[in-house]
Amino acid sequence: MLFHLKKFIGNLMMPLPALLLIMGLALLLLWFTRWQKSGKVMLSLSWLLLLLLSLQPVADRLLRPLEASYPTYRGNGPVDYIVVLGGGYTYNPDWAPSSNLLNNSLPRVTEGVRLYLSHPGSKLVFTGGKGAKTRSSAATAALVAESLGVPASDIVLVDRPRDTEQEAAEVAKLVGQQPFLLVTSANHLPRAMRFFEAQGLHPIPAPANQLAITSPLNIWDRVMPSAMFLGHSERAAYETLGSLWQRLKGDDEASSD
Repeated sequence: MLFHLKKFIGNLMMPLPALLLIMGLALLLLWFTRWQKSGKVMLSLSWLLLLLLSLQPVADRLLRPLEASYPTYRGNGPVDYIVVLGGGYTYNPDWAPSSNLLNNSLPRVTEGVRLYLSHPGSKLVFTGGKGAKTRSSAATAALVAESLGVPASDIVLVDRPRDTEQEAAEVAKLVGQQPFLLVTSANHLPRAMRFFEAQGLHPIPAPANQLAITSPLNIWDRVMPSAMFLGHSERAAYETLGSLWQRLKGDDEASSD
């Protein structure tokens, strides 16, 4: 119950639902109350903020500091495990396997497969539980990896965890004290590293799914609002809130020891 409540409140605090709620409240004030000035101010500010968060220069400026924490992994030192964290997914057996991995998941898996191919003899570990789905996130990712040529004998499923903190605890039982590659979205990696290091583990950061664009863009891509760039702002907000909660929770635990 607490897990679902955390997810619901977290999603409600994302830019799009939060700003739509403010706009809705502003419309109620304009239509049904005498607080016309307050309604106009709320509607104008929320519209302006939605516009700004949908623009590439603003969205990627918010996201870039999170993604800049760790460079793309290009090493070739020996590792026994490559751990790929779970993400968004669905499962439709009639779809191409990769179509079942949503949002951040497919780039994580493809980066995991790339690292597996450059580290012969390693095991590819996929994490992520079922949630409300019929197949776990880990099993869905493994299906994609197998379709890309990874043998099932080299795949390990950690399919009970439902969030990153639980993933870290379960992976600790598998890898022990040996170093391993930790693959997740670049914006999520700083928070994930803290969870895994808190377990006494030795993860080697391997970011995937970098989103904040630093290469040249056409002018219309920079000045036109876009759902894609609003998604970048959402990732920045999500990880910032997640890191804040992680630190607050850590402080609470420390104070209770």
